[in-house]
Amino acid sequence: MTAVAEQPGRVKAFLRLVAIEHSVFALPFAYLSALTAMQVHGGRVRWLDLLLITVAMVGARTFAMAANRIIDRRIDARNPRTAGRELVTGAVSVRTAWTGAVVALVVFLGAAALLNPLCLALAPLAVVPLVVYPYGKRFTDWPHLILAVAQAVGPVGAWLAVTGTFAGSWPAWLLGIAVGLWIGGFDLIYACQDAEVDREIGVRSVPSRYGLAFALHVSTVVHVVTFVLFVWFGALVGFGWPFWIGLVLTALAFGYQHVVVSPTDLSRVNRAFFTANGFVGIALFVFALVDLVFRLGLRG
Repeated sequence: MTAVAEQPGRVKAFLRLVAIEHSVFALPFAYLSALTAMQVHGGRVRWLDLLLITVAMVGARTFAMAANRIIDRRIDARNPRTAGRELVTGAVSVRTAWTGAVVALVVFLGAAALLNPLCLALAPLAVVPLVVYPYGKRFTDWPHLILAVAQAVGPVGAWLAVTGTFAGSWPAWLLGIAVGLWIGGFDLIYACQDAEVDREIGVRSVPSRYGLAFALHVSTVVHVVTFVLFVWFGALVGFGWPFWIGLVLTALAFGYQHVVVSPTDLSRVNRAFFTANGFVGIALFVFALVDLVFRLGLRG
């Protein structure tokens, strides 16, 4: 009875470890890519594909987060901001974390196999940047670029999940690069919190190497490029006014996160992370979905 009673707590601790709720940031763009591909290839929603894309995305992200936490657990223990994480405190054992990571990886590969042969063939390649990223801060001052590559995979993979071919996938690559730069640009902001500690313990990043002001300036430039790529994607696909309303709201969210964070005030980094970035993904997806349904004829 004791083992049974402890199991739910262990599962909850693992879900906290991988911050499962943060899947909301990447999923909307995978859906946007998939639904756009469906519109281009017949205009009908393929619900099973969307389900499998969801399973694949959550599986890949869960594996990535678990692996990241395992690889970084000793670094986390030396940083006051991260010293309360589950692997540091013992709320989750390394064995449990590895078990969860392996299960998530199997789920990801299984979903890829059920989608189509191309997705299955490419799935191991998609895993590479997920594993390399946590090691990146040990050998490069720009680990944020590795994270950008890892995040760019989602929209491209979702398009290929629908079509099974690279032919005509240019819109997905635009969207994928935009999403990668968006997340990589925010990672520059997020890393500013740890710049001083990172310098002391030898963790490499743009803020720890070049300073907060430089990192925030680079993040601003990256997000301007991100916005241009979103515009290019919308024009290439032929979205109408609902998408552009969503894009205006996205621009405001980008501006907000750069206004509330400065080299002298990092107290609102988490607000920018949860509020602005969550809003970007959901707002752009919702308005694009409205456009796909009512103007481009996407149907169930």
